[in-house]
Amino acid sequence: MGKDKVPYQLKTPKGTKDWEGKDMVIRDRIFNAITTVFKRHGAVTIDTPVFELRPILSGKYGEDSKLIYDLSDQGGELCSLRYDLTVPFARWLAMNPSIQSIKRYHIAKVYRRDQPAMTKGRMREFYQCDFDIAGVYDRMVPDAEILRIICEIFGEQGLGWTQKGGFLIKINHRGVLDGIFEVCGVPKEKIRTISSAVDKLDKSPWQEVKKEMVEEKGLSEEVADKIWEFVQRRGGRDVMEELRKDERVMGNSNLANGLEDMELLFEYLDAFGVLDKVEFNLSLARGLDYYTGVIYEVVTEGSAPSTATGQKLQRAAKKEKASEFDEDRSNDPSVGVGSVAAGGRYDELVGMFSGKTQIPCVGISFGVDRIFSITKARMEADKGTAAVRSTEVDVFVMAFGGKGFTGLLKERMQVTKTLWEAGIKAEFAYKQKPKLPAQFKSAEQSGIPFAVILGEDEQAQGKVKIKEMGLPEGHPEKDGVMVDTKDLVQEVKEKLRRKAESDGLVEGMNELDANAGVGDGTL
Repeated sequence: MGKDKVPYQLKTPKGTKDWEGKDMVIRDRIFNAITTVFKRHGAVTIDTPVFELRPILSGKYGEDSKLIYDLSDQGGELCSLRYDLTVPFARWLAMNPSIQSIKRYHIAKVYRRDQPAMTKGRMREFYQCDFDIAGVYDRMVPDAEILRIICEIFGEQGLGWTQKGGFLIKINHRGVLDGIFEVCGVPKEKIRTISSAVDKLDKSPWQEVKKEMVEEKGLSEEVADKIWEFVQRRGGRDVMEELRKDERVMGNSNLANGLEDMELLFEYLDAFGVLDKVEFNLSLARGLDYYTGVIYEVVTEGSAPSTATGQKLQRAAKKEKASEFDEDRSNDPSVGVGSVAAGGRYDELVGMFSGKTQIPCVGISFGVDRIFSITKARMEADKGTAAVRSTEVDVFVMAFGGKGFTGLLKERMQVTKTLWEAGIKAEFAYKQKPKLPAQFKSAEQSGIPFAVILGEDEQAQGKVKIKEMGLPEGHPEKDGVMVDTKDLVQEVKEKLRRKAESDGLVEGMNELDANAGVGDGTL
């Protein structure tokens, strides 16, 4: 094309973004925190194709089915991009009948043609981290462990959200919700669509939800008002006690059985020490059709719209033109991050594919991009992003000299090699005769904490200098410490260990110890 203008706008598709620099580092930390907890609970990982046969996905997502990306027919099989990781997991179980029980985790991208709000983690291409327990077990035991896993990931053992705005797990039961609808007089054929309307109560006021029920979905006002009597209730065991006092409730088998499940679940959550993080919320519905039992979602202070007029603006936003659906709403105060994790029990999904044996399942899906947006916002508020390094390199190997300086390139390569063999993250300048200020600038820009400095005279004496970057004036080691070359690896590891302890970090040091035998540490 030469100097001709590119005949299209160079950009990523709407609802997607490129990731780089510190954002990648923060996201990787989130992945690591989540994966560590998954493995602690005995999960193994699987992977599935990014697209599935279209019939696999159809009929599983209720009103959200319209958000599925269908691939164009190119004369082969009709396929769609996966909407979540749960349905592919159920399909995988159905295709592998020898596997009757498994704890599995899966971290991968999914695709939804939703209206984007990029800075709030609402995207069309995004990562989900799923943990599911499949198999026949005693009632509510796996469900309780899933909720414990949520608390570990967002708590001090994981992302540390306990002291930074906190989090809440809203929980309900499909049996309880369906029983409420039956008691209130909702026709059986309208239960799923009314459930979808109730699920909007965290975004819209009751009058708007009631209007949808009555005017759009044909429910009588009397029935809608009865529903409101129930779905505004939230709390803990007190909600269960209130329901048990209601004769209408105890006369409905769905409701009674659902309450028994919830009472048992609360006992197990108490044993796991996480009951204080849970709210029994009768308005939680979860719009996906495949849930059959307990359902839950995790919210935090960034989940709701940021202004008091947010709900009013949301109502106005519903009237937007179809052409505006693709517009990014990051700056729209009516849009919050939403839930950062959600899931539930789905006992019949595998059977939809196998047509034979049902494999009960319960799981949770973490929205990494939403977690990222809240984590980054908190770090920026605390000025914590400045401390995030874009590279994990710990040592920059550099050299200096006077007139006739050769650059010591091969010597820098050999020292770097020795550090690599000892499991130490290191790099050097790709120049034969680099200037010392330029080398220091590279180390500072990357946030590399230590420099190993080679000099021609020092080399002749079997010495090198280790300098910790960023020490204040007057510090006794401001100009660095001279060590014997043969002791370099040991000295660097000790300095890294001390710095990790002073920074309150211990991750990575065990890895260094494990790699100590890879190289002999000599130059």
